[in-house]
Amino acid sequence: MPGYSPGMPTAAFSAVERAAAALARRRRARLLHPVGRTFTAEVTIWGTPGPPTGVPLLDQPGRWPATARLSKGVPTPGSWPDVLGLAVRLHRDPEPPVDLLVSSSAAAPVLRNLPLPRRRFTGTYSSIMSFRAGERRLFLAALADPDSAELGRSLAEVSAAVGAGAPWLVLAVASAVGPWRPVGQVCLAAQRGAREDAALAFDPVGNAPPGLRMRGLLGWLRDATYRGSRRARGASTQSGGSLGVTV
Repeated sequence: MPGYSPGMPTAAFSAVERAAAALARRRRARLLHPVGRTFTAEVTIWGTPGPPTGVPLLDQPGRWPATARLSKGVPTPGSWPDVLGLAVRLHRDPEPPVDLLVSSSAAAPVLRNLPLPRRRFTGTYSSIMSFRAGERRLFLAALADPDSAELGRSLAEVSAAVGAGAPWLVLAVASAVGPWRPVGQVCLAAQRGAREDAALAFDPVGNAPPGLRMRGLLGWLRDATYRGSRRARGASTQSGGSLGVTV
């Protein structure tokens, strides 16, 4: 049975996956964050300042072409508050892609694991759930940079901001209680079309950076939910986000 956590019941995993697929089919869109904008992007990793995390992708400098998607979770109309999302796919050919998914949250350690509705797309996004790197718990984040252009309060304003320049967000990592440590940035470029946005499918569990893994009930539920949503759309864990035209 697919599913990243062998300790969880197979029947329960299948039930959650089927329920997620049914809801996605009823919505005729992604179950989570159905409305968004997709952009070509570039991810630059500077390396981890201070003690290494033990995750090569974060610790070692590198640069990759990427696909990024900014989205609204519910979605609410226009610039109404919502749980905002940023998903980034690193294209590492010939290696498998890496997907980084973060949601609007607070920056403080005690609040970084809580989704936080807000109006502005410029702000703090965190992985909400922690990863395990060996025996350590790590959170990933995308943080606002005061030197970058403002992304605005709506998806239309995000598109306009990207069209007017090349805004970026800072990628960071932190322990469960430690401060954010900047490790790189994701720079947004040209907007992709609606068909490409619809075809894109992320996998925050299976496509996690090598060396990071999710544990626990929330990670198990996330895995089952994303699988069900992809199943309803006929999408695979690597659908969309190619460097060419997606069909």
